[in-house]
Amino acid sequence: MEAQLDPITDIFRTMHVTAFGLHRLEATAPWGVKQENQAEEKVTPSGKEMLPTDLAHFAMLSRGNCWLSVEGIPEPIPLTGGDCFLLARGTSIVLRDSLQTRPRWSFREIGASANGNVAHYGGGGAPTTIICGSFSFDRASLKPITQLLPSFILMKAEQARTLALQNTMHALASEMAEQAPGSEVVATRLAEVLFIQVLRAHIASRPERNKGWLRAVFDPQMGTALSAIHDSVNTPWTVESLAEAAGMSRSAFAARFKELLGQTPLEYVTEWRMQKAMQLLEQRDKKLIDVARSVGYESDAAFSKAFKRVVGANPGEYLKRGI
Repeated sequence: MEAQLDPITDIFRTMHVTAFGLHRLEATAPWGVKQENQAEEKVTPSGKEMLPTDLAHFAMLSRGNCWLSVEGIPEPIPLTGGDCFLLARGTSIVLRDSLQTRPRWSFREIGASANGNVAHYGGGGAPTTIICGSFSFDRASLKPITQLLPSFILMKAEQARTLALQNTMHALASEMAEQAPGSEVVATRLAEVLFIQVLRAHIASRPERNKGWLRAVFDPQMGTALSAIHDSVNTPWTVESLAEAAGMSRSAFAARFKELLGQTPLEYVTEWRMQKAMQLLEQRDKKLIDVARSVGYESDAAFSKAFKRVVGANPGEYLKRGI
């Protein structure tokens, strides 16, 4: 019997994570860097607003110590070598050698000033080395990813970790330090693996504290329904059939789903079908009717209508415009 596809695997398989802007910051005290809330939006040729492509950032200390201040967290957090954090877009932070130091540069400015992929900043005192970068995801509505990402994840060096995560962090630090032939490609792939491993470690560490989509995935009843959707996206799902899969009444299921995910069950199904359809369309080796049937539509007309409603363009326009 084939194993059921879990929702988290399905999301990362469908919406590819890509690391970019990797650089190594060699900071010397006093120094201070900020990441401010960025609200600008991109607009497609059709005038439809898109979510920004850089939806997460990360930093990993490979040497030294510093202080991290995160928007919404009252107390500053001391960081040391081996600590790593992920930051969802829209969360402001300050990273500095001392709480008395005023941050004067942004991470974006630091990255732009890098020589190769190394940036030097500070007053010449105690050294700290920080590996920084951003992550983008395939073009689309991206709602499952934005629901999946907490605003801030911190992995302290002393926390219990899997050997795989430890190895990835060490390998990334090594690639960023040595600059051997091909290091840029290897470091990019390692950062993408690191993203998923940190998120997976976060999910496993405190499942009771998860919110939204993650909470729904780990909820016995909602998780069963989500697994059913992701395992068989082309099934003609109804609220009734999903409620039955979850072992709940229709009304209780619909209310609980909306409470946790912020949308109705069928809105989620339709949006994820379109996400899968975009992935299939970009392969450019399938007929429209085959894509339609793969995501649960019996006719390409019905599929195209739903696609345009969700994406803002019909399938042909989507591919031509590179939305």
